[in-house]
Amino acid sequence: MFKDLVLERHSVRSYRADMPVEEEKLHYVLDCARLAPSAVNFQPWKFVVLQSADAKAGLYPSYDRPWVREAPVVVVCCADHAQSWKRRSDGKDHADVDVAIAVEHLCLAAAEQGLGTCWVCNFDAEGLKASLHLPATLEPVAIVPLGYPADPTVPEKNRKPLSEITEVR
Repeated sequence: MFKDLVLERHSVRSYRADMPVEEEKLHYVLDCARLAPSAVNFQPWKFVVLQSADAKAGLYPSYDRPWVREAPVVVVCCADHAQSWKRRSDGKDHADVDVAIAVEHLCLAAAEQGLGTCWVCNFDAEGLKASLHLPATLEPVAIVPLGYPADPTVPEKNRKPLSEITEVR
């Protein structure tokens, strides 16, 4: 069931560096992100997949945590503002929203494949953009380490009750 998958997905902050992510699983996870919906189907995203030590080294000046270094794959999820839909009434750029939907597809697909992920948004976006040599229209929105969790235990989710976050009119 879908809810089981949602309960399985959690933020993983310890990865098995000795277990690489199989190419088929990586392709599957990225393909699930590709299939995410977006405003007017513009698909304004780019996924920069860092696997080699040299490629991942470019990430560390912007965000350096031991658990990110352990992850065999790090996906830098970017919004392409040149391709995103902008709402006419107020100019709202939906690139961040669209990328967020795709990232959660990626995270749920990873959980389905027995892989762990963690949304990372606390990083130096301009520094990362420079170190990855991203074009001016691309904005790094999230960093997602990807790999096999060192601890397979799924923690209990601490969420507000439904009654606190919904308003039925």
